[in-house]
Amino acid sequence: MSRTVADQVLARLREWGVEQVFGYPGDGINGLLAAWGRADDRPSFVQARHEEMAAFEAVGFAKFSGQVGVCAATSGPGAIHLLNGLYDAKLDHVPVVAIVGQTNRSAMGGSYQQEVDLLSLYKDVASAYCQMVTVPQQLPNVLDRAFRTAATYRTVTAVIIPADVQELPEQAPEHAFKMVPSSLGMPHSHPVPDDGELLRAAEVLNAGGKVAMLVGQGARGARQQVEQVAELLGAGVAKALLGKDVLPDTLPYVTGSIGLLGTRPSYELMRDCDTLLTVGSSFPYTQFLPEFDQARAVQIDADPFMVGLRYPYEVNLVGDAAATLDRLLPMLHRKKDRSWQRGVEKNTERWWGVMEERAKVAADPINPEYLVHALDALLPEDAILTADSGSAANWYARHLRMRGTMRGSLSGTLATMGPGVPYAIGAKFAHPDRPVVALVGDGAMQMNGLAELVTIARYRERWSDPRLVVCVLNNHDLNQVTWEMRAMEGAPSFLPSQQLPDVRYADFAESVGLRGLRVEEPGKVRAAWEWALGADRPCVLDVRTDPAVPPIPPHADWSQIKDAAESVLRGDSDRVAVVKRGLRAKLAELLPHRSRS
Repeated sequence: MSRTVADQVLARLREWGVEQVFGYPGDGINGLLAAWGRADDRPSFVQARHEEMAAFEAVGFAKFSGQVGVCAATSGPGAIHLLNGLYDAKLDHVPVVAIVGQTNRSAMGGSYQQEVDLLSLYKDVASAYCQMVTVPQQLPNVLDRAFRTAATYRTVTAVIIPADVQELPEQAPEHAFKMVPSSLGMPHSHPVPDDGELLRAAEVLNAGGKVAMLVGQGARGARQQVEQVAELLGAGVAKALLGKDVLPDTLPYVTGSIGLLGTRPSYELMRDCDTLLTVGSSFPYTQFLPEFDQARAVQIDADPFMVGLRYPYEVNLVGDAAATLDRLLPMLHRKKDRSWQRGVEKNTERWWGVMEERAKVAADPINPEYLVHALDALLPEDAILTADSGSAANWYARHLRMRGTMRGSLSGTLATMGPGVPYAIGAKFAHPDRPVVALVGDGAMQMNGLAELVTIARYRERWSDPRLVVCVLNNHDLNQVTWEMRAMEGAPSFLPSQQLPDVRYADFAESVGLRGLRVEEPGKVRAAWEWALGADRPCVLDVRTDPAVPPIPPHADWSQIKDAAESVLRGDSDRVAVVKRGLRAKLAELLPHRSRS
């Protein structure tokens, strides 16, 4: 049998170094599935429980491997299901290639079953490159360009292949008119600004007395250079949440995360600085940056489309973070006065003390801050962390300190519910020899995490390190939105939308061959983490946490928080009566720290 277009797709994926494709089957990709059978499952087809989860797994793989993630789905509903995960990749600047089936060419335009105009549907999410293959000679060029574009621009691309085209004989483009040959290979370059722009930036930074740095995921390959700049300029360094793993939190001048989920010292760093250097970040919340007339500012970003955003920067440098900082470093002067950096370090040290005290606050039954704070000291230095959207992201941002080679991520810009568990699966395929921990709210777990435990059970034998811990913060509440309603609307929790049923997550894990443990007492939290991190297979910790612990923002208006709490205390439903218990005591313990922490 001669090779088909589908056979050529898989062969080309192998040539691009792709080892797995996250997907779900359907008749729109039957040709590809048959080719997978002939190819002895190379690259491996990783079957998720839902196409959205397949896309999230590709995103997680790409985030933690630095490679292009690949996902596949059938035509119509399968292609539609991929979209949320693909938007997550696009908004977080993650390279993902989607391979999508389509109805036969002869049926197009005929309102046929599962016929969706995929070129229009994918026009936005794959705006950098989206093409449909209609003849075999197109395929090499389209697939190659999809990979190069995704990797170069750190974005989503899509290749749509009608079902009948998949089964056509392979045919290479000819040396002829209107044929487009192609070749493999990814160009690598490290662009840097010219010397004049670098000198302008150095003048701004050298003139500053109170320098603040904001680093994001674009600075991940420039850890050494960022540390050198911070040391020379006597700066404090805040981290955008997607850049949480750029620098270790063991450096005394690193203030941690910034923004709504950030730390108080990061807020103070921006509030009090006179100079700002932003490296590899498009952090969106302007209100957490210095006042517009307060600080002179310099930005470094590899993407010219992303410079000049969020703040009136005086100098915008377009270039690779590491290469640009290497060129900039010799132009910077070491600051003799270190009082600013010492103050930042003192604020940061105090903050970690406050976090420890916050973790000790009594709760009913378990303080979620204590749950995550207890994990901090137990994490292996090569751990990979994922967090879902919701109040769990607050505790991930504030209580877990990066050190060693730790990695961590969440849905940063889309902030969608649901990626915590599939990100963890993608991370295990990227690094099967490293432990992974996912912090997931019960809302996200019920939305899709439970089903993906089946995926974990199916593929766990492929991972040399068996440790994958899914910790469910089980508080029977869609907690982040509940607190947003109280803080922004002054309204008590609307139970029909916010209340969640209790699910025995640990029992479900055991039913599919994983380990599971339900934790309902604070005294058993540390032992539970130790058990999970030492387990011989992936496991689920089902931890009953208190929904009345507020995710307090770093710039908190304490009178507003008190009003929000009082709105809870004024309620008279049975559910509110449960939440009331201990809330006044919690506020009494937290309020003494309001002045500077």
